[in-house]
Amino acid sequence: MRLSYPLRRLRPPRSRRPLAALAATALVAGALVGCSDAGGPERTLDAFLSGWRTGDLQSVGFIDPTRAKVPAAEVTKEIRQLSGELVATPPALRRTEDLEISADIATVGVRVEWTLPGGTRWGYDREVRLAKGRDGQWQVIWEPQVVHEQLARGDRLGLRRDTGPRAGVLDGAGAPIVAPRPVVRVGLQPGEVTDAKSVIRQLDAAFRAIRPAITPPVDLSGLPKRLAEADEGAFVEVVTLREEAYRQIKSRIYDLPGTKFQADKLDLAPTREFARALLGSVDPAQADDLAAHPDRYQPGDLVGHGGLQGRYDERLRGAPGLTVLVERRGPDGTLAPTGTELFKQEPKPGQAVRTTLDVATQNAADAALRGERRRAALVAVRISDGAVLAAANGPGPAGENLAFTAQVPPGSTFKMVSALGLLDRGAVTLDGPVDCPKTFTVEGRSFKNSDDFELGTVPFRTNFARSCNTAVAALAPKLGPDGLAQTGRALGLEGEWDLGMDAFTGKVSANGSPVEQAAAAFGQGTTVVSPLAMAAATAAVARGRWEQPKLLLDPVPAKSAPAGPQLRAESVEPLRTMMREVVTAGSGTALKDVPGAPVQGKTGTAEYDDNPAHTHAWFVGWQGDVAFAVFVEKGGASTASAVPITERFLRALAAR
Repeated sequence: MRLSYPLRRLRPPRSRRPLAALAATALVAGALVGCSDAGGPERTLDAFLSGWRTGDLQSVGFIDPTRAKVPAAEVTKEIRQLSGELVATPPALRRTEDLEISADIATVGVRVEWTLPGGTRWGYDREVRLAKGRDGQWQVIWEPQVVHEQLARGDRLGLRRDTGPRAGVLDGAGAPIVAPRPVVRVGLQPGEVTDAKSVIRQLDAAFRAIRPAITPPVDLSGLPKRLAEADEGAFVEVVTLREEAYRQIKSRIYDLPGTKFQADKLDLAPTREFARALLGSVDPAQADDLAAHPDRYQPGDLVGHGGLQGRYDERLRGAPGLTVLVERRGPDGTLAPTGTELFKQEPKPGQAVRTTLDVATQNAADAALRGERRRAALVAVRISDGAVLAAANGPGPAGENLAFTAQVPPGSTFKMVSALGLLDRGAVTLDGPVDCPKTFTVEGRSFKNSDDFELGTVPFRTNFARSCNTAVAALAPKLGPDGLAQTGRALGLEGEWDLGMDAFTGKVSANGSPVEQAAAAFGQGTTVVSPLAMAAATAAVARGRWEQPKLLLDPVPAKSAPAGPQLRAESVEPLRTMMREVVTAGSGTALKDVPGAPVQGKTGTAEYDDNPAHTHAWFVGWQGDVAFAVFVEKGGASTASAVPITERFLRALAAR
């Protein structure tokens, strides 16, 4: 946007200018460097305007208002000094009217337009006067007011940058996720610390006892030196704790000699790990921020890093305000603002980013992962509208959003997809007999079940509930070369989604060898997915139709994927029945007594290299209107890791 500060163009009466009284007198002796009379004042003016921008004024003659000669080098130096903080971007200059010549004085209006940081334009009109000497040469009458009418010799243009308030990331209800929350600053008063080593040791033990653990741990190594260098009555801050963390250890540290406490409030998320990888963080500008965007950031600016804060940093931070002001040197030679503001652009406050996140569901997801030491993720999606309710990553306040971007094999959770494809093609029925041998061999490759179990010939629903690999591997040819991929796409996998954040939608094996088809049927081979993709596919089974997950309500993503086809009731109803039996009589029975609506789901154990003992753990399912996917990297058996996390999550939801 082109902005200009509204300045009234002033043209004081010529009678007030010292030069005017001398208009008809001769110039002082000595020719001034300038243009020939042939070009007239226009040529001198053009040379001056060009030289102002380039810094080369040697072809221009100058006099001051008393007709004293001024060297061009001195004018060049003074223009640079007057330009101050704008010196690196000289203004654009152009005439705004024709020259007015009266006797030997020429006057012309000039538009001065500066480009300020961020591309803001500041423009105003000035008046340039020229005088003609006896030799016919024209000289520019130089004074600081040529640059700006409110500048005097020794002044300079200064810039003040004012940042506006940063907007917040909102939850699905429109409430700020980050809001002022109570904290306690824990400190020591050196004069009251009788045994520094003992106090520091006890503080360290107390901080380590806080749950969830403080990450990174509180570093107390430099505290003895800080205490020794501080005044006896000073407050030497040790750490700032959320109020709930402080309450955990208050009884252990409150009466320690020298401990002092200050209550405060800071802008914080509901918990330290609350959707941390998805939200990102806001921190003071770092060296690489300043290097990459010198025109955008200055030291001390708050900058979003990672997640939504990083992706929508410009929207959230708004636009800084700019003030051009006059600075003047004081008696001690230092520059200081005079209080005269020549141009002001108010800062623009940031715009909020509204998400679909639900605080209670996110808290339940974070709490469910809290005790997990391995990398893990939990995604929850509302079935009725596809809203992402929670995206948790662990352990602790993890920085990588595995929930959205992991690319890992889905293991037996993918039997949900292959079973739907088989039902669609009439290859199986809910109660139709299907053999589940201990092993099944395809072109020399032997497939087996977890713990080498076998069921014999049992209804397909039993094979599904018990997660029989060999049964599904044997049925793979009935899906055809790309039938698995086709069914996956009907559940949204491999789609082009626009969530407003990076998300991996999956890659399903297709047109592979018989061995690859058999492996892919139970989530191995080349098939890879993300927890979000599996949560969305699971929601599609529960809903009867795939819809793209929604994360942002404002700004709304521009290219959300269209809804998928309606799933055939003759196929999806038996699949739902089988996913319920996983919980009531199969590999997910630990969830059958979870409070609330019935739980449907599917366990999964996925090999991620050539060692069958190396496996990721999965559970996907839904309860009521909430579909979810749980992933534990290198989690081993799903019943030992993913299922317990699911149980903690659902019990926490039921208790809210």
